[in-house]
Amino acid sequence: MRRDSIFYKLFQQSPSLLFELLTNPPKNADEYRFDSVAVKEPKFEIDGVFLPPQNQSPGAVYFCEVQFQRDEKLYERVFAESSLYFYRNRHKFSDWQAVIIYPSRNIEQSDIYPHRNQLNGDQVHRIYLNELGDIRSLPVWVALMVLTTIDDEQASEEARYLLTRNQQEAPSPQNRAIIDLITTIMVYKFEGKSQREVEDMLGITLQETRVYREIKEEGIKEGREQGREQGREEGREEGREEGREEGEKSLILRLLTRRIGELPQQVRQRVESLSLEQLENLGEALLDFTSMADLDAWLSGLSDTPR
Repeated sequence: MRRDSIFYKLFQQSPSLLFELLTNPPKNADEYRFDSVAVKEPKFEIDGVFLPPQNQSPGAVYFCEVQFQRDEKLYERVFAESSLYFYRNRHKFSDWQAVIIYPSRNIEQSDIYPHRNQLNGDQVHRIYLNELGDIRSLPVWVALMVLTTIDDEQASEEARYLLTRNQQEAPSPQNRAIIDLITTIMVYKFEGKSQREVEDMLGITLQETRVYREIKEEGIKEGREQGREQGREEGREEGREEGREEGEKSLILRLLTRRIGELPQQVRQRVESLSLEQLENLGEALLDFTSMADLDAWLSGLSDTPR
């Protein structure tokens, strides 16, 4: 599940969401903007940086790390990144704070003794999503974070509840964003299910949501990049083309299965025989498929010119 991208979208939609998790948020929390930065030499990738408004005196910069897998050097990396970024931009900020978001305490690195001063002070905030309380009693944006952590059976029930709760509120641009984020979370969480199965689970039509198309386009782009990377590692032109084709083929078959259901063996073999260019074209076309008939029609329309 691509939780990094989900939390990126959450924070992008509502930068002040981070401060709802803190006991003592800055007074101007609503004025913060969210960004993602890379610190060079050495290159560090910081999940999220929350920057204070520029039209006021220097404020505190907040670093955020979303950690859903155990990393025994997480704090070493986070403090190195944060300190280096703060060092390079000292003139812009008066202080720095770090927020680490975990699904639960058992994901936290085991040896924290070297960092006892930071972790026991007021500069680093550790958030455990499973300890925030009943998902239905939480603010909706915080509830979306918790939704990424709960088991599949409960997730479908709580997603439907959040959709209903959202529909009962006064219409606003954020209503649409909330629907899109719930959809994103559930499509990623149930990656092996077809579009129709996810629709039945949520009680909505995914074609009506902008995010479903974006997820598929993101998957297509990712598959192409994986294919190119595989080819580059082989170090030969033939390997690059072969890697791209295999990556594209695997991705398209997976998206088709999720979109219209399990493919008959004959249809699967037909797709596997397509050229790289045809696979890329199919990747764009399948975003509009709703049934096996759409795929059959697309395949029938192909030119008989040899690959």
